[in-house]
Amino acid sequence: MVKATQQQDLELLSTARNGLVYLTANDWALIADKAKRVQFKAGEHFLQRGHRSHGVYILLKGTAGAQIPPPGNSRIIGPGEVCGEVSFLDEQPATADVIANEAIEALYLDRPTLQSLFELFPHLGSRFFHSLALILSHRLREVIGPPAVAKKS
Repeated sequence: MVKATQQQDLELLSTARNGLVYLTANDWALIADKAKRVQFKAGEHFLQRGHRSHGVYILLKGTAGAQIPPPGNSRIIGPGEVCGEVSFLDEQPATADVIANEAIEALYLDRPTLQSLFELFPHLGSRFFHSLALILSHRLREVIGPPAVAKKS
């Protein structure tokens, strides 16, 4: 049963369109092996704006709402997606509150675990950070809105 669940998790993670898209199947196997599996109940905060998270969460089941300032600006995070990435990158407090909309299962990777993986497998680190850059670019574009149409001169 554990093997089947692990296989389903790896399939979900490697095919997620809004997740860490540059990671390979081998990368995911390494990450899943080192990650801590965590659960949250509906309504539970698992990231709080202004508090450090010390790692990243990768959702496996359920959805969560990321509430980003100003009030009323929110985004739904679903299976295969990452949260806590901004705090992970800059080692500063979280920029958003993330609250479980329903029961959540996620993988949690703390900074020391990821750093040791990146030291052992530098290309994994490169693909991980490239994926985070793409995720942040997409999320920034969502906040900014569609690009302006270039005017003909």
